[in-house]
Amino acid sequence: MQSYDQIKKVKDQYTEILMAKAHVVGVGIGFAERGGTRTEEMSLVVMVDQKLPAEALAPEDIIPGEIEGVKVDVQMVGEIGALN
Repeated sequence: MQSYDQIKKVKDQYTEILMAKAHVVGVGIGFAERGGTRTEEMSLVVMVDQKLPAEALAPEDIIPGEIEGVKVDVQMVGEIGALN
């Protein structure tokens, strides 16, 4: 299990790169999910507006399952915007 500090270091280093990928709307630190259920495993959370199979994405838009030994969990959150 990774420590919060390890995950934060990777988040700080890779947020800009991840945010440039198609459908990514946010990057954070949180608990991984399996089948819609939260686990107790901390991970780098990449939030997307929609989840697509890897075959439907350009190679440069595929989000890796791990970055520098830190687990990456892709979670669909929809579009994020400010409330008026």
